[in-house]
Parts: sequence; C-alpha cells; structure tokens
Amino acid sequence: MMVAEFLLGKLFPRWRRMRALRSAQVLDDVVNSQVASLPLLPADLRRRHADHLAELVLLAQVYRCYAKGWISRRELERRGRAALLRLEEPGGLGVGATHRR
Repeated sequence: MMVAEFLLGKLFPRWRRMRALRSAQVLDDVVNSQVASLPLLPADLRRRHADHLAELVLLAQVYRCYAKGWISRRELERRGRAALLRLEEPGGLGVGATHRR
C-alpha cells in the first residue's frame, strides 16, 4: 500500500527496516543450515535442538514485525531479551550447556 509505506517511511528510517530484515534473514539462514542435522541427533538432544531452532524462527519473525512497523524498537528489544533467556535456560543448548545422560 502506498499510503502505509509512505507513513512508515516517515516514522521509521529505511535503513532500520533493511537492517531488521537482514537480521531476520541471518536467523533464517542459521536455522536452515541446522535443520538437516536434527535426524542425526539422539532423541534427547533432538528435542532440545528443535526447540532452540524454533526460538530462532520466532525471533526472526519478531524482526520482521519490527521492520513492518508493527512493534516498537523497545518491544523488539524486550522480545529479543526474552528469547535469549529462554535459549540460555539450564538444560538447553545455550553456551555452556552440558549433555546429561
């Protein structure tokens, strides 16, 4: 829509939209590169790895919502912090996680 695009451009610089879309694409690329490895993992790791990838997909969607002007930068940051906290939960695949048998 021309009107929506014009208004969005006034409120939201184009470079921010483009950067948000690039960030979403990077997250999509990470997920796409890792999905093929899911069947190769043991069942207990497969579930956690799939949850981790799903969280990245949701975060990419948040970046797209920001790029469209549907959410504010503050909301993007809030949702990003929440996603990082979920990724770092004990037993997850975050940095420093150990494999338990």
